[in-house]
Amino acid sequence: MIGTSLKLPRADGTLYTYKPGYGAPFVVPKGKFKSRVAFAAAHVVCNPLADTDPLSNAQIDWENTLAYRRYLWSMGMSVAEAMDTAQRGMGLNWVQAKELIKRSVAEAQAVGGQIACGAGTDHLAPNPDITVEEVEAAYEEQVSFVEEVGGQVILMASRALAACAKGPEEYERVYGKILSQVSQPVILHWLGDMFDPALTGYWGHKDLDSAMDVCLRIIRDNADKVDGIKLSLLDAEKEIKMRRLLPEGVKMYTGDDFNYPELILGDKQGYSHALLGIFDAIAPAAAAALHALDEGDVHKYNSLMNQTVPLSRHIFQKPTYSYKTGIVFMAYLNGHQSHFRMIGGQEGARSIVHLSELFVLADRAGLLSDPDLATERMRLVLELAGIR
Repeated sequence: MIGTSLKLPRADGTLYTYKPGYGAPFVVPKGKFKSRVAFAAAHVVCNPLADTDPLSNAQIDWENTLAYRRYLWSMGMSVAEAMDTAQRGMGLNWVQAKELIKRSVAEAQAVGGQIACGAGTDHLAPNPDITVEEVEAAYEEQVSFVEEVGGQVILMASRALAACAKGPEEYERVYGKILSQVSQPVILHWLGDMFDPALTGYWGHKDLDSAMDVCLRIIRDNADKVDGIKLSLLDAEKEIKMRRLLPEGVKMYTGDDFNYPELILGDKQGYSHALLGIFDAIAPAAAAALHALDEGDVHKYNSLMNQTVPLSRHIFQKPTYSYKTGIVFMAYLNGHQSHFRMIGGQEGARSIVHLSELFVLADRAGLLSDPDLATERMRLVLELAGIR
C-alpha cells in the first residue's frame, strides 16, 4: 500500500495529490547518551471512552501514556514529566499531574529511566490579589510532592507569581526560598510568552536582557541547588549569551524548538543539553543523531537533526502554545495511540491544512514509522473534514 496517494488541502482551499513513502526508517542504537543529557517533554494520551466532560474533566489513558514513556526511555531519552507538552495548566490540572508524576516516577524506577517532573503553582489561580506568601506555599506543596515520590524537580514558571510580583526582588525572594529547601539540584524553567502569554514580563522585566540578569543572579546565589535551566525563548542568540554566563557546573537545557540542532552541537565555548517538546515527536531521529554525536560523527548528527527542523518549525508555528496538537497527531499517525483525541479538546486547535502539511513534513523527515498506517489514519482525519 506504500505510495497510495492522498488528496491534501492547500491554504487557498484547493486540493493536491501526495504520495507518502519519502523517508527511510531510523536505526537507533541502544543505550543512554554519553555527551548530552536529552529530555523529551512527553505528552499524555487521553481516554476517549471516558464519560466525562472532555473540556473540563478529560481522563488519561494510563496504559498508553506510560507505554509512550517506555518508548522514549528505550531510545536513550530522559523524560520531562507533567510539563507544558503534557498540557500542564492547559487541560492537565494539578490533581491529574500528581497522579501522572507518581505513576511515571514509579515506571522510571522500574526500567532504569531518567525522569524529572514539573513543580509549579498551577493549583493557585493567578490574580493580582494573590500574595507572595501564597505563591511560596503553592511551590512548596508541589516541590515536596515531586521529591517525596522520588522525582527530580523542574521548577516551572508561575503564572500566579507573574500576576502578583511587583518587581524582580519578589522573584528573587520566592526562588531563593524554594531553592533553599530542595533536597537535590533542580532544573529551572524560563518559558517565553510565545508559549504562555500569562508569563509576559517574567523575572520582573519585559526586556529579555534585564530579565536574564535577574535570572542569572538567582542562579548564582543558589548555584549548588541548580542543576540547570531550560530556556524556551526561541532566540538562539539569547540562549548562547546566557549559556556563557552560567556558573560552572550549571547546565543550559535548550527549549528552543526552532534552533535545537546548532544549540545542542554547540561551539568552542560550550553547548546546550536538551529539554524539548519536539523530542516527543521526533524521538527516533533525535536519538539517532545524539548517538552519532556521541561517536564524534558531526556530519551524521547534522544530517539527521537538520531534516527534522522544517517539521518542528511547522508544529511550533504561531500560536506556539497550540504545538501540543501536532505532537499528539504525530503519536496518532505512528500508532502510539488509537485515536486523535486530546484532553481539553485540543485536537481542534489546528486546522486540517496545518495537519496535512505536518503529515507531508513528517514523511519527508522519515518520521512516519509505518507509512501505510499513517496514510490510513490521515485519510480518516481528512474524511472527517469532508475531504474524500
